[in-house]
Amino acid sequence: PKRNPRRQQINDCKPLAKALCRGYVSSFPNNDLSERITLTFPFALLTALLMSMTVIPLMIKLAPHLGMVDMPDPRKVHARPVPRVGGVGIVVGAVVSLLLWMPMNHWLPWYLFGALVLFVFGTWDDSREIGHYTKFIGQFMATAAIVYGGDLYVKHLPFIDTALDPAVGRAFTVIALVGMINAINHSDGLDGLAGGESLMSLGCLAYLGYLGGGGDFLIVAGAVIGGLFGFLRYNAHPARVFMGDSGSQFLGFSLGALAVSLTQEVNPGLSMALPALILGLPIVDILAVFAQRIHGSMNWFRATKNHIHHRLLELGYQHPQAVLIIYALQAFLVLSAIVLRYESDTLVAAMYALVCGLVFALLWMAERKGWRVTQKTRVAPGTVRGSWGRLPLAFVWLILPMYFLVGGVMAREVTGDVGMAGAVVAGITIAGLLLSWRNGGPSMLLRLGVFSSAALLVYTMERQGGVFEALFHPILIALAVAVALAIRLSVNQEFRTTPLDYLMILLVVVTGVLAQRHFNGFDLGAVIVQLVVLFYSYELVASKEKVMGTWLVGAGACCAGVMLAGRALL
Repeated sequence: PKRNPRRQQINDCKPLAKALCRGYVSSFPNNDLSERITLTFPFALLTALLMSMTVIPLMIKLAPHLGMVDMPDPRKVHARPVPRVGGVGIVVGAVVSLLLWMPMNHWLPWYLFGALVLFVFGTWDDSREIGHYTKFIGQFMATAAIVYGGDLYVKHLPFIDTALDPAVGRAFTVIALVGMINAINHSDGLDGLAGGESLMSLGCLAYLGYLGGGGDFLIVAGAVIGGLFGFLRYNAHPARVFMGDSGSQFLGFSLGALAVSLTQEVNPGLSMALPALILGLPIVDILAVFAQRIHGSMNWFRATKNHIHHRLLELGYQHPQAVLIIYALQAFLVLSAIVLRYESDTLVAAMYALVCGLVFALLWMAERKGWRVTQKTRVAPGTVRGSWGRLPLAFVWLILPMYFLVGGVMAREVTGDVGMAGAVVAGITIAGLLLSWRNGGPSMLLRLGVFSSAALLVYTMERQGGVFEALFHPILIALAVAVALAIRLSVNQEFRTTPLDYLMILLVVVTGVLAQRHFNGFDLGAVIVQLVVLFYSYELVASKEKVMGTWLVGAGACCAGVMLAGRALL
């Protein structure tokens, strides 16, 4: 009998897929993938993160001169002008990281070309409002480049056993990628919304790519995640910066390309319907909006206030509450994608349709019955005053520099690369300290030095293990508790909790659960948790102890970099 090639391919993949699911990657000999992830993925993510956090503050200052400022209007929810230059940081961070860490092979050059095209058209629109049809030119140029030049296209669709004709598959992929670009672009309506949704989808793609053995795939995902992380802190409500079309188009393009690569190349044994769960709410949201516009005989491309986030606001939810609701729905969809990754197309599609159908049914019923949220009057967080509110903060800014100093003293077996990086980081931190002293507050250069020093120290200590885990992990737990208490007991709200903080907690918890095995002695989950605690600790100190606290932490980070460099020479 005639054998179905795609079904046979899936059956051939099942034994390996089951082994990967059960966490037996380390049992395979010559596990080069784990070593490559250990060395390259964190550096690609960190490089993009630091570049993004360095570029965005500079662009905020330049935004008024470039005309890249989002002005309020009746359709938008913000009441003051906001720079829309965050996309510059996302794209520059990701692209620079890929140029440094990724070999130029397969579809990557065409991906970078497409990203550049979208960046040019996006920044043009952010400064001049060029209109939908002109943006479509850039979108089709970018997607056609990666599809026809990079040969990345959909070969198999859900529910269809036979492979698509290449001409049909390429045309379908171009249209699908353009649709994904616009889905993320249209979901960018609230502070942190599009970025948070994209971050969850990227995290899911990276994890499934790791299970499928996609080393280069992981580096691309890590670079985009790093650039997005650097942007999100500035985009937390109330946002200091918007990503603009340059950022949203790049994210939609990256998500679409990675979803195609995952299911068609990296792991063809996955359900072909899985991208719907991975990409989540933005897809069904834009389809529902277009359906409403067609039903109402409206212009398809004229912006309206009938997206999910607009409808939640109309029901009386506050801005952060609406974002958290959408985060929760998106998180459920991407976690379902991980659980159902090898299930049938029917089950995956049914799960997606059930969740999305329930969301829109509840919205429709609430709107039809005139239901509204009643906001209870409560005491605002951060109003507890007195010496008790100062104790957690004092603990953080005293213990944090001690962490750097003791870690630098106890570091052993430092490689030459880490030692060289430590010397560079020490120089950056010294320059940042001088700028901070002159400006009377923490400079971005000092942040860069402290964050880099923390990353190097955590990486080195996690490699050593042993006494470090027994000594430093309890300290980090105490720091995390102190940060939470300091935020809660704060008199002012310079550093407050936002939907981004809840998203970070979700990502840390999920990472800790999924990364239960060690990558050649390197616990990736523990590293991410430690870095998040250290970053938030420093941000808390920088927001409340403008001079003394930042100087102490900066001096500790500088000493750690010097000691790492010295250990490498000895």
